[in-house]
Amino acid sequence: MTVPHRLRLGYLPLTDSAPLIVARQLGLDRRHGLELELLRQPSWSAVRDKLLDGRLHAAAALYGLAYGMQLGLAGPQADMALLMTLNQNGQAITLSHPLADALAAAPQQALPRRVRQGGAPLTLAHTFPAGTHALWLNYWLAAQGLDPLRDARLVVIPPPQMGAALEAGQLDGFCAGEPWHQQAAARQAGRIAVASGEIWPGHPEKALLCRRGFAQEEPAAAAALIMALLEACRWLEHGENRRQAARWLARPEHIALPETLIAATLPSAAAGASALRFFDQGRVNYPYPSDGVWFIDQFRRWGWLRGDEDAQARPQRRSRLCDGVEWDGRPRYPATERLLD
Repeated sequence: MTVPHRLRLGYLPLTDSAPLIVARQLGLDRRHGLELELLRQPSWSAVRDKLLDGRLHAAAALYGLAYGMQLGLAGPQADMALLMTLNQNGQAITLSHPLADALAAAPQQALPRRVRQGGAPLTLAHTFPAGTHALWLNYWLAAQGLDPLRDARLVVIPPPQMGAALEAGQLDGFCAGEPWHQQAAARQAGRIAVASGEIWPGHPEKALLCRRGFAQEEPAAAAALIMALLEACRWLEHGENRRQAARWLARPEHIALPETLIAATLPSAAAGASALRFFDQGRVNYPYPSDGVWFIDQFRRWGWLRGDEDAQARPQRRSRLCDGVEWDGRPRYPATERLLD
């Protein structure tokens, strides 16, 4: 009898960690010769550190974290492999009630007026420097006519703590993954101002990330992990399955919030281009090099990269971050046809 290959996977208590939870609950890991040990992490910096020192083989990680680690932003430089995209959309920006009211009354004017009429810079939280949430905040603030480097004070807080900090008046708003926006709304701490899928419909969000050395040294295990999680992503496209996933995610060892609250963050896959998506016939899961180009351009836009220091990291047709796993170069996942039979 073949002994399953045991892999340690990290994740944060977020709705879009669902593919990992589903793969374990359905036994998809065993189907592909793996045994997944799912390890809930307190922060993205913990995920980064444990990937670097080998305590985690792989993780469901912020897409921006993959490129940030490759470039040595917000931590030591390390060669990484972005194995697949786990989901699109599913994040948001929540503001305090006074700020949300002002924005609703005067779009494009309320936030600049608040800052430039003698008010303090906005205090907004995100989850990791160079992560997706920092970039959604910067991009959205700039669209509101603000300079995020001058008109806002951006702080890092783990997602489960954001609602309480907003309720206590320590924040003007935050950007994170669900279900923490739903939790903030349920405790009447603030209101969602914009969903990330409205800023960029179909944006990449979480990636399956590992060190490049792991993908190169154990390509069979990396490929099996991709297959197991790809099947989980496909399973999550069905409404009844999402309701079951909400029950699993609600458990104390995962998110530890009410099932109804988590279910609200798992709408039907047909909800529109801005809704949380896990599969979409495999189109979600291919790690498009053009997505990486956007992240690197945003790093440069906000002064995190200067000159030509990123030239070797810029994704090409076959991304350097994907080294160790074979791709066919087409804009879809190579394994999709097999899974859709």
